[in-house]
This record gives sequence, C-alpha cells and structure tokens, in this order.
Amino acid sequence: MAGNHVMLLRSQQEARRALEDIGVDPGAYPYLLPKARFFCIKLKDISYRAANIIKQEMLSKGGEAAVSRQAISCEGSGDIILMGTLKQYHRLGRKLRVQPLGLKKVAEEIERILAAIEKGGQVLRLPHEKSLKLGERTLIMGILNVTPDSFSDGGRYLHPDQAAERAREMAAEGADIIDIGAASSRPDSPMAGEEEELQRLLPVVDRLAGEDMIISIDTFRGRVARACLERGAHIINDIGSLQLDDELLPVLVEKEAPVILMHNRLQLRRGEPYQDLVADILAELEEAVGQAVEAGLAADKIIIDPGVGFGKTPAENRILLKRLADFRSLGKPILLGASRKSFIGQTLDLEVDERLEGSLAAVALGVVNGADIVRVHDVRASRRVAAMVDAVLKEDG
Repeated sequence: MAGNHVMLLRSQQEARRALEDIGVDPGAYPYLLPKARFFCIKLKDISYRAANIIKQEMLSKGGEAAVSRQAISCEGSGDIILMGTLKQYHRLGRKLRVQPLGLKKVAEEIERILAAIEKGGQVLRLPHEKSLKLGERTLIMGILNVTPDSFSDGGRYLHPDQAAERAREMAAEGADIIDIGAASSRPDSPMAGEEEELQRLLPVVDRLAGEDMIISIDTFRGRVARACLERGAHIINDIGSLQLDDELLPVLVEKEAPVILMHNRLQLRRGEPYQDLVADILAELEEAVGQAVEAGLAADKIIIDPGVGFGKTPAENRILLKRLADFRSLGKPILLGASRKSFIGQTLDLEVDERLEGSLAAVALGVVNGADIVRVHDVRASRRVAAMVDAVLKEDG
C-alpha cells in the first residue's frame, strides 16, 4: 500500500496545506480547493416537485441527492439530503436561482449554510469596554452557582465573599468567563423568585465588577439582567432563548449586551418529542436568533447553546455531542455545557462527584466538533484538555 490513505480535510486551510505539501501550482488552487471539501446538506420539508428538480440539477453537476421514494409521485413534501463538493453546490445554486417553486430561496439557504460552516473567528464586543476573541482557541466558562440547590455545588458559595473568592480561583485556573447563576434550573426543582435571585447575585457582581474578568449572568429575567449589566456584568446566559420573560430582549437591545441562547425543552415545550433531533433544535434556535435580530440586537452579539441536558434523553445528549458541528450551520459561536450532567452519570453509572473524566471527555468532543466555549465546573483540568485538543486541531500536516 506504500502509505496510501484517506484524507479527511476539516477546512479550506487544511485543504490548501495538503495541496502545498505535494507541490501543486498555486495557480490551480482556485480550481482545486472548491473540490477538496465535501458536504452533506439536509433540507427540510421540500415539495417533491422541487425535490425532483434539485436532484436532477445536482446529478447534472456531478453530485448526488437522496429523496424519498414517494417523491416520484410529485405529491406532498419531505426532506432531501444533498451530497457534493463546494464547487458542485456553487454550480447548483446558479441553476436553482432561475428555477420556479421557491428554489431561489433554497439556493440562498444552501449558500448561507456553506458560508456559515467556513466562518472564522470574531471579536465579541462587550459592555464596559471589554471584548472576547472567539475562534482563536476554545474559551473556558467557569460555573459559579450562588444557590442552595444546584445539582453539583449547591450551597457551597452562597455567601458573597465565598462566591467572589471562588470566581477569582477559577480565573486563576484559566477561566475566560465566570458564569454566575442564582436560580437553579435543575429538573423538578422550584426556581428562586426574581427578588431572591437579585439578592443572591448583586452582592457577588458588586465584588467582582472592578476586577479583570468577564462576568456572565445565568438568568432569563429582564429585570435581573438589567440590574447585573448596570452593575458591571458583560454577558447574559439565557436558558429560555428569550421565551421565558418578554422583558429580557428589550434590555439586551438597550444595553447592546451579548446573549447566549440555549435550547430548552425542560422549562419550554416539556415532554414534546423530537421529530428530527438536530433539525428541530436548529429550527427553534434559529427562530430565537431571528427574534433577537428583528428586535434590534446585533447579529454578532448572539451565541447559541444546543441545551445538553434540557429536555433530552441520555442518548439524545450523546448524539448532540457527536453532531455538535452541525450547529455551525447557523453561523453563530457555539457554547457547550455538559459538565457533570446526569447523562454522563447515566452513561458511566456514576454519581455527580465522580463525573470528572466523563465531563473532560465531553470537553474534548466539544472542541473537536466546533465548540467555541465550554461551560465547566472543573476549570483547570478542562482548560488543559481544551488546550491540548486545540493544539492538535491547529497543527499543520
């Protein structure tokens, strides 16, 4: 075999390096690079009449399209999976733009997805003259629960001085962001009221606001978000994707504050089954993103979180780790929060205080599959794992 092997190229940069390594003339790069990356794209609920046109056009470009056997009747609609290189998709787009049946919008959506997948890093502008660089390396968000009942560390940092000291400790261990929560969202637990949440949060924010750290507030409440942002916080981490309090979005727009929109079928649409796990989550997140942008929040202020553990079975949570890269299709930075969660315990048959290795495995999988931020309890170990995986992924060759 003499070393013959498959090459799985993860980016245009890797494809370019592969061509350089074998001495390809740079003049050929514009022709070769669009053929070096291969993508499968799933389109949802396409009319079978349109699906047959898409399939015919994709085949004529050298690609492939998988459609339901029912498409032959041209009655009804269904999903379609496209398979092709960047060049084939670009050629397909040019043809679909002049076709009927809404295929111009299909072409635009394909082009949007492909652009999102290749999107590079960005600088996230924060309130109080702070910023974060996303994309250079995986950022670590340290979890700080100032609650008596959080599933992992409830009660340990209830006093503001204890909480502030823990925040400083995590920052010293390598946390880029400190995420402070004061209303536990664990399953089947009563959630603290607004006043209690504020009483727990504000003393901690006051102690940390003047220090050199980025503060995220884990809340869905507009009044809580406003108070914390005005006292020095920088990011709002919303478990409700703007659906749990109508007052939150106007505050975000007014304060120009970045928000993490988390998918949630625990507090929202509880028990509703998924028809297509990844597609359903993407659709609900996309709706929340659209709502935020329409209200006036800058598109580059939005981070998405697929909501591991929030209304998903252990198997579905494992699928989300495996398929995390699919969420790049929205073109937004991705946060992954899997640390010490019950699906790890159920997978490994371990109690919450024994889930370090499972949590670190989730960090590694998240980094490999495109997470920009990982939300963790074990900062020092997670930072080291993420740094090692980042180093491997960025290595040329």
